[in-house]
Order: sequence, then structure tokens, then C-alpha cells
Amino acid sequence: MSPKQHRGEVTSDLLLDAALRVYADAGEQGLTVSAVTRASGVSLGSLYHHFGSIDGLVNALLTRWLGRLLGELADAVGDSRDARTGVRALVRAYLGFVQAHPDVSRLLHSSRADQVGMEQGRELRDVQEARMPPLTSWVLRHVERGEIAPLSPALLESLLLGPVVGVSRRWLTLGDVDLDEAARILPERIWRSISADGA
Repeated sequence: MSPKQHRGEVTSDLLLDAALRVYADAGEQGLTVSAVTRASGVSLGSLYHHFGSIDGLVNALLTRWLGRLLGELADAVGDSRDARTGVRALVRAYLGFVQAHPDVSRLLHSSRADQVGMEQGRELRDVQEARMPPLTSWVLRHVERGEIAPLSPALLESLLLGPVVGVSRRWLTLGDVDLDEAARILPERIWRSISADGA
């Protein structure tokens, strides 16, 4: 890597880290170009050079952390001995990530992330799918073994992650859910919804 490329990466990281701090401190409304450049010490021109706009910066931040979350989920199921223990590991990894990174998780589960997802759904989906092969191959392997019901990938993803995402959003916004209790209860309920024999 050339010195110029290295400087570019350092600048990008400074902006991404500052954007997350600003979001954590001031929320979605406070996430502005001036707030990020002030918090990072990086010039306005550099922000536009690297990300094009505040939306480009937020998209990059979402992509970065979505990649990390998906990586942790893939690692969790990769060590499982069967589909049922894999579901347990996936749920615990997701909820553990949310507990460990509440500010990031608020952003990933925010209305802004939803809006970006709707406006640039295909683009973000392509990024997500590029990082999904370990999870997808894990699911398909267990479908082929007859452990997981042969449902469409979209439906399996909804059944696997939908309840976990819902509980996470509730914990992040209302705080009236016990994530440790959810980590105990959800895996078995989710397993029943996707297991080939429904048990």
C-alpha cells in the first residue's frame, strides 16, 4: 500500500469513527457534515472526496458494521455441530453483538438504516449477500441433511433473524426486554419454526 493510500484509509477511518461518535452523542438529527468534520478534525473537502456526502458516509458506516455483524454470525454457526446448536449460537451471537455495541446497533436498526435500505436496497443487498456465503452455505448444508425445512432462502432468513431483530429493536428503543432471557428462549422457538420436522 502506498503512503497516499494509507493516508486515505486513515482519513476514512477517522471520519467513520467520528460519525459513529456523533450519532451516539447527538442521534440521527445531530449527524451532520459539520458535526462529523468537527469531531474528526478532517476537512469538509476530505469528507466529500472519500464519501461524496453525509449519506455516503452513513452508508459506508452501515456497510462496515453490517459486515462485522455478519462475520460474527458466520463464525458462530461455523463452529456448531448441528443445525439446532447453530441456531442457538446465531441468536446468542446477534444479541451479544447488540449488547456489546449498542450505539452501532441503534444505527443498524434505525429508521435511517431502513430508509437507506429502501432507497438503495439492491446495492446494500449486494454488499450483504457478498458477506453472506458462510451463513447461506451453513443453512443449505442443513437443508440438504434434512435438518432444516426446504423453504426459500428469504423465508428462512426471516424466520431465523426476524424475531432476533425485533427483540433487539425493542431493547434498543424501549429497553423493556431482557436480552439474556431472549437468548435463552428464542433459539428453541426459532428452531421449531425452521426445523424439517417442526420439533
